[in-house]
Amino acid sequence: MSCSVAVSNSPVFSPSSSLFCNKTSMLSSPETLTLTLSHLKPSQGSSSSSCSASSPTPSSPSSPFRLRIPKHPTGLSGPGSSSPSTVFKRKRPTRLDIPVASFCSAAPPATPSPATWRELVEIENDGYSVYCKRGRREAMEDRYSVGLNLQGDSKQAFFGVFDGHGGSKAAEFAADNLEKNVLAELMSRDGDDIEEAVKHGYLNTDSDFLKEDLRGGSCCVTALIREGNLVVSNAGDCRAVMSRGGAAEALTSDHRPSREDEKVRIENMGGYVDLCRGVWRIQGSLAVSRGFGDRHLKQWVIAEPETRVLQIQPEHEFLILASDGLWDKVSNQEAVDTVRSLCVGVDKPEPLFACKKLVEVATSRGSFDDISVMLIQLGGYI
Repeated sequence: MSCSVAVSNSPVFSPSSSLFCNKTSMLSSPETLTLTLSHLKPSQGSSSSSCSASSPTPSSPSSPFRLRIPKHPTGLSGPGSSSPSTVFKRKRPTRLDIPVASFCSAAPPATPSPATWRELVEIENDGYSVYCKRGRREAMEDRYSVGLNLQGDSKQAFFGVFDGHGGSKAAEFAADNLEKNVLAELMSRDGDDIEEAVKHGYLNTDSDFLKEDLRGGSCCVTALIREGNLVVSNAGDCRAVMSRGGAAEALTSDHRPSREDEKVRIENMGGYVDLCRGVWRIQGSLAVSRGFGDRHLKQWVIAEPETRVLQIQPEHEFLILASDGLWDKVSNQEAVDTVRSLCVGVDKPEPLFACKKLVEVATSRGSFDDISVMLIQLGGYI
């Protein structure tokens, strides 16, 4: 097998201009370099490791590549030339434009539109604001719920943030049903023992979800405002933080397997907690110890909330409910300071922008999770 390649004036052999030359130009060129691929048994002799196009040396008999370069006359005579000393100028082979598409089986993917990269929720209403941003998941798994003027009372409201995992079904179900289940329990108890009412509202919501035979789970944090009281509950690692005259006060405690009392509870029920890639998990799987759903871990992941009740005071400025996507990157006090700088003591309060600012800070620090932030102004409920 042989291939004839035209030789240019350059001392450096250029594959880009020579290996893609067409057949016609190779056959018509008076000066050719014949490269023969020999598959015969190599013969004994010395070998040469390199050759130069400008000063060729005979190839070794033992090399599988044999380079045969005929000696050129000092001058080349064209047709009708009368003098053998006439020298024709070598012509560079015509450059071939080979389209890139000929080497590719498919076109490069188009740049995705902004809508395919994020999903945003922006709500601003009298007394509360909500901002949610999708992380790097395929779909937003966070949900929220708001109920105002409950039972015809403008001083009664219900707020919730729900952080789903393993899909959004559990968070969506809880957001749609938890409020009515808690209110149903309150009515059945005539408003007495509000902590028990909230507890059974949570447990009933979890039981109803498990009957749906749906996968996934969800953490949550809720705030029920009733008769001047603030009732804050959580199951999982969503958190409620209140500003008391500018000082941050966490009203909930995260439910994670790393918490000592949660670890003891899980182990007493026959489960185990271990460290996986720097995170404490139940059965090597889930990084939260309470929440709705999680059927395969229901023996250890309970939906029973922890609840705190306090009377709203004038120094209670606002309440932040948010998923762990925020709290993993932003401290309680930093969150309160950010909101106060945009909402307290300014001519034009910007509560929605304050929520957005918190999400941007968490994202800039490397939070890849869905982030939901709800800001509730408490002054209107005193």
